[in-house]
Amino acid sequence: MLVAILAVPRVYALDVSIPVHVFGQHPGYRVFVCGSRDLDPAADSSDRSSHVDVAADIRPTHALSDVECADIVVVPGYGDPHLPVPEDYLKALRISVERGARVVAICTGVFALAAGGMLKGKAATTHWRHTEQLRVMYPGVDVVENRLFVEDGEILTSAGGGAGIDACLHVVQTDFGATAADGVAKDVVFSSVRGANEPQHMDVLIPPRDSLRATRDWVIENIGSSITVQRMADHSLLSRRTFIRRFARETGMPPMQWVALQRVLSARRLLEASDWSVERIAGATGFGTAANFRTIFRREAGVTPTAYRKLHGPSGSATTRTDRGPDRP
Repeated sequence: MLVAILAVPRVYALDVSIPVHVFGQHPGYRVFVCGSRDLDPAADSSDRSSHVDVAADIRPTHALSDVECADIVVVPGYGDPHLPVPEDYLKALRISVERGARVVAICTGVFALAAGGMLKGKAATTHWRHTEQLRVMYPGVDVVENRLFVEDGEILTSAGGGAGIDACLHVVQTDFGATAADGVAKDVVFSSVRGANEPQHMDVLIPPRDSLRATRDWVIENIGSSITVQRMADHSLLSRRTFIRRFARETGMPPMQWVALQRVLSARRLLEASDWSVERIAGATGFGTAANFRTIFRREAGVTPTAYRKLHGPSGSATTRTDRGPDRP
């Protein structure tokens, strides 16, 4: 799959390096950086355009028109998002959206999508410092507060740099499965992809000794057993009410919703890596019956367990993407 990263005006180098690093860890992706500036590497550095000088000079490897061949288009964050983005960049984005490419905006990259009219009536997020600015400038966008990333159709928007890693890992997981995303996360020394509902920040800092990480790890280790809110509260040595409040503050969701998502993720890994029956996976991941497993898995993953295995299993089609060439898309 081809991943085009737009070197938009005033681009943040970190937001370019994140998708390059994450997608570059998986052989199923080919990554290139597109822009409208001079692509000649021998060009006089004194004549470099100032629109790519935030944090470091990002030199595109491909022409802006090559975005039209990409399966995934990434719009990194950039400085002064109230300033206009050149029309040729917006045109390339519109063409990408119209032909059905997936678009990932990191941090203030969402402003380019909004400026091009691609977010009208859609839900989107950005770094918490810019959510109010986005809401004021583009009232037609449904701005979601304090979320790591938001996916609405083929458009995924995310908060700052760290959330950009989560967003890219989410794409890897969607394309190649949870096991592949786990491998990429390990390669980039990052935890497994966090859920979109997790908050960008917490208004009240929680001392490390009060963190519920140990309880969450315990749940994952015992995912096949009967997990209840009370059992989790007892493990954390907290009252039920205090546990629920702190858990929601740390994860952005109620305890049992988080448990259900962990069950689905564990089931995904087993569907990808084992030949276990649906019944056996249902029992091992705490769903109980196969019927219950099929219902919840289809609701969360969008496909049946069998269809997911065909797509992401050892012989699934997701592992044999087309390579379009070593140099150009």
